[in-house]
Amino acid sequence: MYELARGLEETTFFLNMGPQHPSTHGVLRIVLQLDGEYVVQAEPVLGYIHRMHEKMAENRNYFQYMPNMGRLDYLSAMIYNHGYCGAVEKLCGFEVPPRAEYIRIITAEMSRISSHLLWAGAYLMDLGAFTPFLYNFDDRENLLDLLENVCGSRLTYCYFRFGGVYNDVSNEFLAGTEKFVKRLRSRIPMYHDLVSGNIIFIHRTRDVGIISPDCCKRFGATGPVARGSGLKYDVRKNEPYSIYKEFDFEIPTGVKGDALDRYHVRISEIEQSLHIIEQALSRIPEGPVKGKVPKKLKPPVGDVYFAVETARGEFGTYIVSDGSDVPYRIKLRTPSYSNLSLLPEILPGTLMADTVSILGSVDVVIPEIDR
Repeated sequence: MYELARGLEETTFFLNMGPQHPSTHGVLRIVLQLDGEYVVQAEPVLGYIHRMHEKMAENRNYFQYMPNMGRLDYLSAMIYNHGYCGAVEKLCGFEVPPRAEYIRIITAEMSRISSHLLWAGAYLMDLGAFTPFLYNFDDRENLLDLLENVCGSRLTYCYFRFGGVYNDVSNEFLAGTEKFVKRLRSRIPMYHDLVSGNIIFIHRTRDVGIISPDCCKRFGATGPVARGSGLKYDVRKNEPYSIYKEFDFEIPTGVKGDALDRYHVRISEIEQSLHIIEQALSRIPEGPVKGKVPKKLKPPVGDVYFAVETARGEFGTYIVSDGSDVPYRIKLRTPSYSNLSLLPEILPGTLMADTVSILGSVDVVIPEIDR
C-alpha cells in the first residue's frame, strides 16, 4: 500500500504514528517513512472515527441537527453553534436580539480561550513539560464552571438557538466572567516566564515545522496556522459576522511560520479574546435573548454559506434547502482537515522528534476531520 521512496529501499523503514498514540491528539494515524531519525515521507490516514455528520443532516430537521455541532469540535463547540445558527438565520432572514448577540460573543470567545488553554497544556506535555499543563487546566476549569452555569454542560455545548440563545445569563455569570478575565490576564506574564522564555521549549519549537504563506494558501490553511505564517486573515475581521465590527481587537501574526510563532499567536489570541469579552461585558444591553422563530421551521428554497472563526480557523456551513423542514444537503468546511493536509509537504526532512512538535503546533481536532 505504501511505496518506499526511490533509491532508499535498503535504508528506510515505515513507522506508524498512531492511531492510538498520545501525541496524535485523537484517533489519527500518520504513516512515516524514516531514514534513521529523519522523515522521508509522511501520509496521514483518516477515517477511524467517521460518524457521517453531514449525512445525518439529511434525516433530521433543522432543530434536531443542532446538537451535532458540539460533537464536531468539542473544544470550541460554542463557535460551531454560532456557525450553524448563523447559516440558518441567514437563510431564513431571522433577526437576533442585541442582548443575545452579546451573549453569543462572550460565550464564543470563552470557548476560544478554553480551546487554546487545553492546546497549550497538551502541547507542552507532548514536548515533555508537565507543570504548565496543571496551570492551563486550572484556568480552564474556572472557565468551564462559568459555562456550565449558563448552559449546563462543560464540553459538548448546545446553547445557541435560531434567533438567539437558549436562556439568559445571570448577574452571577457576568460578575464571574469579569473576575475570570482579570484573573487570567494577571496570569499571562506567569505563562511567559514559565514557557515562552524556557530555553528547552524554544529549542523544540524555533525553526521547527516552518510553513510558508504560499503553502497555507495552496492547502487552504486558516486560523493560527496561517496567521503564524504571517497571513493576517481572520473571519471576524475579513468577513465580519454577528457584532464583531463593534469591538476593538488585533489579529496576532507570526514572522517565520514555525512552531514557536504558532504558539505565540495562540497566547496572544487569548489576550485578544479577553479584551473582546471585557468590552462585551461593559456594553451588554438588557432585553430579550430570543427572536421570533416558528416552531416548525421550513426555510425557503435556496442555498447559503456562513463562516465563523473557530479556535482552529474558518468553519463554514453550506446549506441547501428544498423548502422542507429537513435540509436537502449540509456541507461543513472544517479547518483541521485543511490544516492537516499540509503535513506531507512540511514533514519530510525533519527529525522524528520534531514530528511530534509540528503536529502539536498545528492543533488538529480529529472529530471535525472524521465528520
